[in-house]
Amino acid sequence: MFEALLVNAALLLALVLVQWAISVKIDDVSFIDAFWGAGMGVLAIASWLQLGEPGALATLLMVMTGAWGFRLGGYLFLRWRREGEDKRYKKILKKDREKGNFAIAALTKVWLMQAVLLFMVSSPAQVGILASAPAAPLTWLTWLGVAIYLVGIFFEWVGDWQLTRFKADPANEGQVLDSGLWRYTRHPNYFGDFAAWWGIWLVCASVGWGYAAATVIGPLFLSFTLTKWSGVTLLEKGMDRSKGDKYADYKRRTSAFFPLPPKSAGEARASG
Repeated sequence: MFEALLVNAALLLALVLVQWAISVKIDDVSFIDAFWGAGMGVLAIASWLQLGEPGALATLLMVMTGAWGFRLGGYLFLRWRREGEDKRYKKILKKDREKGNFAIAALTKVWLMQAVLLFMVSSPAQVGILASAPAAPLTWLTWLGVAIYLVGIFFEWVGDWQLTRFKADPANEGQVLDSGLWRYTRHPNYFGDFAAWWGIWLVCASVGWGYAAATVIGPLFLSFTLTKWSGVTLLEKGMDRSKGDKYADYKRRTSAFFPLPPKSAGEARASG
């Protein structure tokens, strides 16, 4: 398995270097967000292809990861093409761009760092695929993981679709999306990521708890980044500034992450 993971790491590095060169040429690294999901799908396929005889469990993990990753990659790539350079990366690289160090900074601060995190977060899929025997059974734990994954896929895909439709309507300029799945959680897409990867980790656990223990850092780190680092926390700072009282009212009524029934007006006032 170690050799196969080295092959995956070498493939990831090669893909990152090619995209880094493109980002330097166009002076924009923002499309790395699209590679975050698609790269995990690529690593899952690369793991599956290295098996002499892939079984049902390996194929299931590959399909789960690919479906999540390539859908997210396509969605974020189209968003980048539509909206242009992401403000987060502008801020990260501003000083380096002014000093003429954009190329090196883009490589070290963005591409290589995210490559390491991408490899780590997707480790349950890679290890689960590579460790599964051809005749490995699909157990109750496998199906529990699939069920949680499907909940995540539903929240992420439908949440992104609802957000895209909302933004496409000029009448919603300056408004806050508080209908559909966004009525139950302020971040259905982030919750979806969270559930999808804990589901994939449970399927990996059905291969063996030792493999699950070795890769739990993946969903744990993803959970941290979604809730405390670059996900909810960072996005809501921007929303507080741009939406003001409208977003403050939405926050009082609506769960931050896990889907819950919205609070009534009285409950929202009391909590505020």
